[in-house]
Amino acid sequence: MRPFGPTVARSLAFAQFAALLLSAAAALAAGPLPRMHLPDPRERHFSLLTMLTDGGENAEAYFSYDSQRLVFQTTRPPHACDQIMIMPAGGGNPELVSTGEGRTTCAYFTADGNSVIYATTDLAGPGCPTPPDMSQGYVWGVFGDYDIVKRDLRTGEVFQLTDTPGYDAEATISPDGTRIVFTSVRDGDLDIYTMDLDGGDVRRLTTTPGYDGGAFFSPDGQRICYRCLHPEPGPALDDYRALLAQDKVRPSLMEIWVMNADGTDQRQVTHLESASFGPFFHPDGKRIVFSSNYPDPRGREFDLWLVGDDGGGLERVTYAEGFDGFPMWAPDGETFVFCSNRHHDGPRETNVFVTKWVD
Repeated sequence: MRPFGPTVARSLAFAQFAALLLSAAAALAAGPLPRMHLPDPRERHFSLLTMLTDGGENAEAYFSYDSQRLVFQTTRPPHACDQIMIMPAGGGNPELVSTGEGRTTCAYFTADGNSVIYATTDLAGPGCPTPPDMSQGYVWGVFGDYDIVKRDLRTGEVFQLTDTPGYDAEATISPDGTRIVFTSVRDGDLDIYTMDLDGGDVRRLTTTPGYDGGAFFSPDGQRICYRCLHPEPGPALDDYRALLAQDKVRPSLMEIWVMNADGTDQRQVTHLESASFGPFFHPDGKRIVFSSNYPDPRGREFDLWLVGDDGGGLERVTYAEGFDGFPMWAPDGETFVFCSNRHHDGPRETNVFVTKWVD
């Protein structure tokens, strides 16, 4: 049920304009004024869009627990591959958090805001890992040198949390700040695990052959949503395992799943037969937003979609050309962040956008 129609929603967007300008003006002292854009008229859940980055490849922007900052990964000069940066949620000059060496991904604030966890290859060497060979089709690199670290933002100290052969990455933290959920190949497959904030008490949650990853906790911390690639036994599973041996995975057919935080009651939510990923629970805990190239599983057009945790009520959220992904609600339950190709000034640019969500 919609509490009000698009006309009222648009009025709300303009009413929020002054507040957003004040936030942007506060950020002006620290950096360029963010750019404001109206959403597509069909994007009824969005009010005014604030574009926080402008240029480069910026992705996986996630809020601090107080909703005041964003941590994200970015490829921009002088760095040759992804590094981790922090910026105010209202915009401003980003601050480098990672070392500037190796390749990094999947950063997340700790609950106290004093540290950031992320995955990095710099423990194995300062250079960027070689991008995956696409001769076997479109693939993602799941680099074996990735390990998860925690950086203390006050002292600059970096603590290694994982130290196993192969891929450890895709880490996020529970709402109560006590458990890290992450993806690892330590047992021979890409599965989901949890551990405490110091890297101890590791528990394996998934065991089905295939790729389980990109996990986030529900607002109450009782469940986890994640993406799955579970190939059928035979040629599809053989292909998956052959690619994994080369630190690669083919993400063309992934679905959204949910499970309890202890790994029980695993069940499939979407049945779209597309590349669906980046799920995040709606603040009501009953819906999930995610990115997908549905209904064209061979296409490169990715939009955000909303679905009930029972698989019903599928709704398209974004309509901009190109890529929309990595959605997240701030802990305040109102502010929404995602990354998009919209309003870019050059090819391959992806930027960070925030808005007030309208239900």
